[in-house]
Amino acid sequence: MQNCAVILGVAGQAAGMFAVTNVDDLVLLALFFSRARGVRRVVAGQYLGFCGILVVAVLGALGASLLPEQFRPWLGLIPLALGLKAAWGLWRGGGDSDEPVSSPGVLAMAGVTLANGGDNIGVYVPVFAVTDALWVYVAVFLALVGVWCLAGWFLASRQVVARALARWGHVVLPVVLVGIGLLVLFSG
Repeated sequence: MQNCAVILGVAGQAAGMFAVTNVDDLVLLALFFSRARGVRRVVAGQYLGFCGILVVAVLGALGASLLPEQFRPWLGLIPLALGLKAAWGLWRGGGDSDEPVSSPGVLAMAGVTLANGGDNIGVYVPVFAVTDALWVYVAVFLALVGVWCLAGWFLASRQVVARALARWGHVVLPVVLVGIGLLVLFSG
């Protein structure tokens, strides 16, 4: 019984940490869902990118140093490049075209998720390094990625939000991606 209470306590801590470190992903998910041709691509990309974050964080916690801290900010080049590409297409008059960034592919979404997760890695590694229940964190995080995808889709499918994203999403997406890219680049 006491072991179950400990696991539930760790699960609660994991859920809180996930929510705090992934609030910004809700905006990205809503934007991507509003522009996506298929929900599955966004969900698959989100899971792929977040699994990359978890792998790096777990390996970092185990001392493998897969991604040294000084290289983490360079992940910001991924959303920066995607944002600049989307802005270029918008400026050229192709804001509603079928550019890959307008309708994100699995790898584009995964790249943005991974790049946006540099700060997550910095938070997760020290916590993962000292916990005896790493599997609880991983399981809770993977479950909450699905919840986050549902929340992003829900936001994108609300009439008010959907109208705003339909009208302004093609303008907001490049701005958000460039902002994330610059934030990640200059965080180091």
